[in-house]
Amino acid sequence: MFEPISGLPAGIVGFEAVGKVEAADYEDVLMPAIARSAGVGDVRLVVVLGDRFTGYSPGAMKEDAGLVSHARAWRRTALVSDLGWVAHVATAFGWMVPGKFKHFSLAERDAAIAWVSEPE
Repeated sequence: MFEPISGLPAGIVGFEAVGKVEAADYEDVLMPAIARSAGVGDVRLVVVLGDRFTGYSPGAMKEDAGLVSHARAWRRTALVSDLGWVAHVATAFGWMVPGKFKHFSLAERDAAIAWVSEPE
């Protein structure tokens, strides 16, 4: 599931993945948050895959590919994780994310939030 990250600067959407992420988590939580952000301006997203994250269901992986909706509104996305496979996926497929995309380690979580918050 996706848990909202509290205390983020205005205009930043942030979630930490906890347990196994299912397709419904995208449909019910992440996609509506992105649509709301796009509706009022820019999409600036922070996603944390930390120690409490156990993986994605196959349906969630399919939904992940559909995150490019509202592509014109996407500005910055930070993926925060120390998982090796996440770094590989970020390197291989980060170019597909609309706007600017960057991978950060868990120790760089604050830097990721600051980067997503930067004006263009």
